[in-house]
Amino acid sequence: MLQVLQELILYYTGVGSRDTPPDILILMEAIARKMASFGFWLRSGGAIGVDSAFERSAGMNKQIFYANDATEQAMAIAAKFHPKWNRCSPFARKLHGRNAFQILGPNLNDPTQYCICWTPDGCISHATRQYATGGTGTAISIADYYKVLIVNLAIPEHFKVWDEWAKMVEEVVNDKR
Repeated sequence: MLQVLQELILYYTGVGSRDTPPDILILMEAIARKMASFGFWLRSGGAIGVDSAFERSAGMNKQIFYANDATEQAMAIAAKFHPKWNRCSPFARKLHGRNAFQILGPNLNDPTQYCICWTPDGCISHATRQYATGGTGTAISIADYYKVLIVNLAIPEHFKVWDEWAKMVEEVVNDKR
């Protein structure tokens, strides 16, 4: 029964740079409220900036993962996508392992439907990941691999189409119910 209930839950991931501009953080709070009204659960990572903006406005339906939650399995997934894993400190590896949970859920087998983020370089895939993408790049790379729709609000077109995208999400939610 619990498995059936979990399959009915819709998830989105809210992640991004700690240096996200204030106007984008305000938009992310609005997105979190809208997603909560659609019945989505937030997955995030408890960091300053984007994570906190989403968490403040997501209501009670959220899964927050911290570095200390990272398991060997989560870090093994992150290692597949991090370009310089061997240079990461043990704590940095846990931070990247946390990203696996943010995209794949606590059992690492239930991908989120959307990854909503902000990075300074507008990264939207593993192929477009750069040094400037920062730690959010691991979440984006994992999301890209699992075919999760990535919306990076640093891209003007992604920013502009939020209202249209929100309407599409509402239709998907209504169709799923």
